[in-house]
Amino acid sequence: MSQSNKYIPAFGHERLTPLYDPFLKWVMREEMFKRELIRQANISAGQRVLDLGCGTATLTILIKQSRPDAEVVGLDGDVQVLEIGRAKAAKAGVDITLDHGMAFQLPYLDGSFDRVVSSLVFHHLSREDKQRAMNEVFRVLRPGGELHLADLGKPQHAFAQFISLFVRRFERAADNFDGLLPEMMRRAGFVGVVEPAQFVGALSLYKAEKPDL
Repeated sequence: MSQSNKYIPAFGHERLTPLYDPFLKWVMREEMFKRELIRQANISAGQRVLDLGCGTATLTILIKQSRPDAEVVGLDGDVQVLEIGRAKAAKAGVDITLDHGMAFQLPYLDGSFDRVVSSLVFHHLSREDKQRAMNEVFRVLRPGGELHLADLGKPQHAFAQFISLFVRRFERAADNFDGLLPEMMRRAGFVGVVEPAQFVGALSLYKAEKPDL
């Protein structure tokens, strides 16, 4: 496995995985931005949705709870967090599928999904793998399908700029902070790329569409 393909667990080490959910809940105001991401995705009855890099399945479960008549699939490269996610789904009483795989090598057929959503995944990827993942998302979406992404983005104010100076030292986030994600989406073939909202720090929401045939 190349260095580019090496999986990095939450917070960079398996021993820190149990701290991931509390951090997102209390520091990143997780529920607020994830519910906004779901609202933005505008999922319809019967649609098939992929939560890319689902982690412990918080967003995957929220999607299913908000749209029980959609088929919801989560995918992550970390077996440990997937087991946590399955336990959370069982406790919540929701029927979701959680698959093991990498964002840049999706184990799905072309045109398999109507929506792909992703939260705080792309800043963990190298530049090469960010683009590979965008290409894969484009491939597995049906014509007219949409990508809805929440991740670090270009800072819009002084405080966010200050935070970015530190975060970029510990994550592969420079591309995010430099505002390159929208261009990567366009390079993959997406159209209608917009950034509808930005939250605490430099957390941005993006939307992109696969052209309809």
